[in-house]
Amino acid sequence: MARKETYRSKHTAKLTGEELPEKKERSERIPIDAAIQLPYIEGKVLLIDKPLHWTSFDVVRKLRSILQIKKIGHAGTLDPLATGLLMVCTGKFTKKINEYMAAEKEYTGHFVLGAVTPTYDLESEPEQFKDCLALTEEAIKNTTLQFTGAISQLPPIYSAIKKDGVALYDLARKGIVVQPEPRAVTIHSFDITAINLPVVEFKVVCSTGTYIRSLANDFGAALGCGAYLGSLRRTRIGEFEVNNAIDLDEFVQQLATGDVA
Repeated sequence: MARKETYRSKHTAKLTGEELPEKKERSERIPIDAAIQLPYIEGKVLLIDKPLHWTSFDVVRKLRSILQIKKIGHAGTLDPLATGLLMVCTGKFTKKINEYMAAEKEYTGHFVLGAVTPTYDLESEPEQFKDCLALTEEAIKNTTLQFTGAISQLPPIYSAIKKDGVALYDLARKGIVVQPEPRAVTIHSFDITAINLPVVEFKVVCSTGTYIRSLANDFGAALGCGAYLGSLRRTRIGEFEVNNAIDLDEFVQQLATGDVA
């Protein structure tokens, strides 16, 4: 059976204008050393620094393949255009996924003011351009107060939220717009860390279920000029920090050499 094209290959083709490469035949899988595999079968929590353009499921699928285990999942989706901390649980720790997902999150990144996009990020092209260069630092920082504390947030129509078992982003890409219901979220802190218009850098600490893409869009609307998410990095989930995460390629290399903790 032909494999579904990954997000990475599609995105690369889109950026370069090249056609998708021909699928390679699957090579025979080399069995993993049982001594290395056993701890992952029993259960571990892996802190992975998710690469840009990988979906969260891409990471899980890669790890499932090289570890050759069935019981594995991640504790909270990161969009393909986001990087940073992805918690992957195996074995008995898959039972704690919901607990980890409910933990407080911390993100850094930047907004681009003066335009919007349909997806609220760079998955789609900027439009509705407006001048934002007259905005003052005071106005920008004061606007964050509108989005601090308990707020009602409307998720993007391009999101993984499902309607009758189908993700909204799949429906939206087919031209079927389903407006998601507003959800209650909490923004514990929303700090502007640098301003170089039209770019505004930020750090946000928030509850689970918060869409930083929606925060970007709503923040731009409140400023009157529009905004979209230019970059995003998840730096913390609860007590787990990205500083303690491992690069995916490095983890794969460690497995290959047997040099794993």
